[in-house]
Amino acid sequence: QVKLVESGGGSVQAGGSLRLSCVASGYPLYMAWFRQGPGKEREGVAAIRDQEPTAYRDSVKGRFTISKDWDKNTLYLTMNSLRPEDTAIYYCAATFTLRGDSLTANEYNIWGQGTQVTVAS
Repeated sequence: QVKLVESGGGSVQAGGSLRLSCVASGYPLYMAWFRQGPGKEREGVAAIRDQEPTAYRDSVKGRFTISKDWDKNTLYLTMNSLRPEDTAIYYCAATFTLRGDSLTANEYNIWGQGTQVTVAS
């Protein structure tokens, strides 16, 4: 059973940067970052297949970058120009097969515990 462990969350001022990390105990082909803000549904942020980014949420395009280091078996989300509306718990997700939209939560069956990101205005 693959396990995912996230780290790197924290509190920053608007305009700041953070980098989230997710260490996987296996080698799932498809991985993604999701987030769930206060009172909101979980939403897809960015997805990757192997080491190629495949999708970004419109609101994060140009600000966030998803990447993966195979040697360290670690998924990253580099977040720049953070906004208060980016405040959420961020989750790492993975699956070995993908049949639909890579930013849809139901496509993933392996989840990390989440890490809190808070952006102050």
